[in-house]
Amino acid sequence: MTRRPYPIIPALLIALLLAGCVGRPEGIQPVTGFDKSRYLGTWYEIARLDHSFEEGLSRVTADYSLREDGGIAVINRGYSEEEGEWSVADGKAYFVEDEQTGYLKVSFFGPFYGAYVIFGLDKANYEYAFVSGPSRDYLWLLARSPQVSDQVRADFLERADRLGFNTGELIFVDHSPIP
Repeated sequence: MTRRPYPIIPALLIALLLAGCVGRPEGIQPVTGFDKSRYLGTWYEIARLDHSFEEGLSRVTADYSLREDGGIAVINRGYSEEEGEWSVADGKAYFVEDEQTGYLKVSFFGPFYGAYVIFGLDKANYEYAFVSGPSRDYLWLLARSPQVSDQVRADFLERADRLGFNTGELIFVDHSPIP
C-alpha cells in the first residue's frame, strides 16, 4: 500500500488543493439540512472527471470519520492496476459555512484546502451524493455501494449536464474484485 502526500482519489477534492481554492463554481449550490453524522462512513466513487491524482485508479473509496477537533478525517483509497497496489491519501475536512450546509474545505497536505461541494444528496437514506470541487473540472458521484440504480445514474448525468459539467468526459469506476 502506498501512502501519498496528496489526494489520489475521490473524496474529491484534490483539485481543490492544487487550486488552493475553497470557492465553489458559480451556480452550484450546496445542499442544506445536511447531517454530518449520517455522511460519515464509506462511500464508493461511482463516476468522476479524471485528474492526474486519480489517473489509473479503480475501486476508489472515501472513508469519513470524526476528528477530535470537530472536523472530518478523510481516507481515500484506490487500486492501481499498473502498480498492482493500493494508493491511500489521508486528509481532513472542515465546514466552510455551517454544519447544516454541505460545503466543506478539504486538505491532504499542509495548509492548502480545496472546496468540496455536495450539491445533490439522497437526504432520506444518504445512499448517494453529487460532489463538485472549486470548478466544473471536478465532479464525482459517490454512493454507499459500488453500484447505483439506473435512475440515480440518469439523475446525476442530467443534473451535472444541466449545471455545465462535461459529462461526456466522465469515467465510471470499476469496482470488480481484484483478480
